[in-house]
Amino acid sequence: MASTMRPLVQMVGRASRSTVPSLERSTLRSIPSQNAFLPLRTKPAQPAYTQTLRHNGLSSQRSFSTTTLRARARTMGQLKARNSTGPFSWKSALLFVITGAGMIVYFRVEKERLARKRIAEMSKGVGRPKVGGPFVLKDLDGKQFTDEDLKGKYSFVYFGFTHCPDICPDELDKMAEIIDKVKEATKGENIFLPVFVTCDPARDTPEVLRSYLQEFHGDIIGLTGTYEQVKNMCKQYRVYFSTPQNVNPGEDYLVDHSIYFYLMDPEGDFVECIGRQDTPDSATKVIMEHINDWKREELISTWSHIPISLSSQLTIYSTQPV
Repeated sequence: MASTMRPLVQMVGRASRSTVPSLERSTLRSIPSQNAFLPLRTKPAQPAYTQTLRHNGLSSQRSFSTTTLRARARTMGQLKARNSTGPFSWKSALLFVITGAGMIVYFRVEKERLARKRIAEMSKGVGRPKVGGPFVLKDLDGKQFTDEDLKGKYSFVYFGFTHCPDICPDELDKMAEIIDKVKEATKGENIFLPVFVTCDPARDTPEVLRSYLQEFHGDIIGLTGTYEQVKNMCKQYRVYFSTPQNVNPGEDYLVDHSIYFYLMDPEGDFVECIGRQDTPDSATKVIMEHINDWKREELISTWSHIPISLSSQLTIYSTQPV
């Protein structure tokens, strides 16, 4: 019986020895094939590590990458650094300060603009302005000049007479300096119209006015007319003036009148009064504030109509057949 079992055991041993190498070879081939897709998520240049697998006495090796772990480690480091500085950085703090300062300046400027606009609105009466109105005079070329010729620009109107000994020359010197400063501030834009209206039409003929105003500034427009025409305009502008009665021809006399500059907006409405206490710099500052306010409102009004025109064009294009 023993002799019969010995050949059987030897056959089983040979079969097992031949099976183990083939099984080992198949295992080594199958393991890399199953893990062939693992390195696809990693870069070829990344270092790889090996790990030995042992199962039932069989050993095999496979490679794996730690790229994901490293990227995750860097991301966590960035998160920790960000959390250490809090939700705000110096850039956000600087942006916050600049925005806040800009808002303060904007609201301060807007508040001053609304105050000037409120004063200008208060100067208007019910139905017609308190200062300013229709008039008819003549310029130095003999052409008719009315209140409509003042519209479209900021007009700067002064009432006086050429025989004034001291006040009118001083105020006209100031007017000339204001004209130059406004022209410089507006970069030569034709938006400011200086006007001199005589309160003494009997002596201030167009020739006399032309020669007199050329001594101060060439941009000043001189206006004259009959006594009734001048009186009507002075009444419209609330200007006081008086001439002595029973004056003999050729006799010298003085005219008492109000000493103010009247600033009128492009619509012909009174907006500001400049007196003797104002310097050329302060007067220019007031004038430019009103001019800039008017420009800003015109710009806003222009841009407010652009979306409407664009939307209407888009509607027309969308309804046209393709």
